[in-house]
Amino acid sequence: MPSSPPSKREILVFEPDVEGHSQEWLQHLVDFVADNDQAAAIAVLAPPALCATLSRAMPTVADHRIRFIAMTPREVRLCGHRSLSLAAFARWWVMRRYLRRSGADMGFFLCLDLLSLPLAFGLGTQGKPLAGILFRPSVHYAAFGDYRPGLGEWLRDLRKDLLYRLMLRNPAVATILSLDPFFPAHAVDHYRHGDKVQALPDPAHPAAGATDAAVSTDVIPPGRVAFLLFGYLTERKGPLMVLDALRLLPPRVAARVAVLFAGRVDPAIRDAIESRREALAREQPDLWLRIDDRRLDQAELDNLVTQSAVILAPYQRFVGSSGVLLWAARAGRPVLAQSFGLVGRLTRDHRLGRVADSSDPVKLAAEIQHMVDGGPQSFIDLSSAAEFAASRTPQRFASQVLACADDSVAGHVLADRALPARS
Repeated sequence: MPSSPPSKREILVFEPDVEGHSQEWLQHLVDFVADNDQAAAIAVLAPPALCATLSRAMPTVADHRIRFIAMTPREVRLCGHRSLSLAAFARWWVMRRYLRRSGADMGFFLCLDLLSLPLAFGLGTQGKPLAGILFRPSVHYAAFGDYRPGLGEWLRDLRKDLLYRLMLRNPAVATILSLDPFFPAHAVDHYRHGDKVQALPDPAHPAAGATDAAVSTDVIPPGRVAFLLFGYLTERKGPLMVLDALRLLPPRVAARVAVLFAGRVDPAIRDAIESRREALAREQPDLWLRIDDRRLDQAELDNLVTQSAVILAPYQRFVGSSGVLLWAARAGRPVLAQSFGLVGRLTRDHRLGRVADSSDPVKLAAEIQHMVDGGPQSFIDLSSAAEFAASRTPQRFASQVLACADDSVAGHVLADRALPARS
């Protein structure tokens, strides 16, 4: 059978943020388009620095199918405004503006969560379809079991439920890709047009090759059970609770533990971390602790994850998925994660490690002790973890994003043709 002709459509992929997943995920899309002649063309709309970084790494063979559009400083400011409502409408306005200017066939938001507000109002983009990735649905968490939302969480879920219901009715919204694999079924059961929601695998970052920048193998002292917390260390990520829990360990357990925080510390909690570290040094002198307050490259993180015995993911009632689970699963290392939400559900379902109420230092300390005494590797199913990581590749992620976008354009064209002609 002859191969299908290359897609002639172009997708405008919009990402105004430079922190977090942005560069990594855009790189996945660029690489996939460069390697696949059949894929749709993409125009990446992003801040100038992100466009420059991605364009430097782009293969020349893909010049005619990949282009970069730099946002203006004013657009970047508005899309990152402290007022989330203002930022949401700014993002819709920027997408609408550049869809018209670029001539692209559809718009794709790399992060759709904020856009649920303007899209719930029925705002469109002059007849062109929209799609995007939903990071943090939480309206279905009651189905996960022991979910006791506080008042703020209950109100948040009520607001999300209303916005999702209205957003899905918006004819401009063609497809919503959910990083939570359990949300699509909920959407079908509870919302009209819930079939617009599809599951999207959170991509595992490909392993880095060995480099001179990699951390030396003696960073973590031998003979100890090493716990690693990495990434941008905000209060939400749980470093303060980990330090509080370490103070509660029996001295015999503390003497066997090494804890490494690797990543930039949020300035808002730097003083709190320092005061807890000083207290821990007095109360647990035999415990080894190091805080590496800087941004680490991929090779360093790969090295540290491999050296560690347990990867920490003690989020504070965090909604959504976490790439930490994928880093750990790929390396065959167990996690100690929050029991709450999707992170807890994935950890239990795929037997990736242990979960705890990470908002309670007493319970967190008990699980740390349990893993030290029981041996960390006894808490992970290596076969299940490998399958979990293998099913979430960058290639599958990019392929599904571009296929969904291509199908959305085709479906939108067919729907337009089915409309009765105006007299």
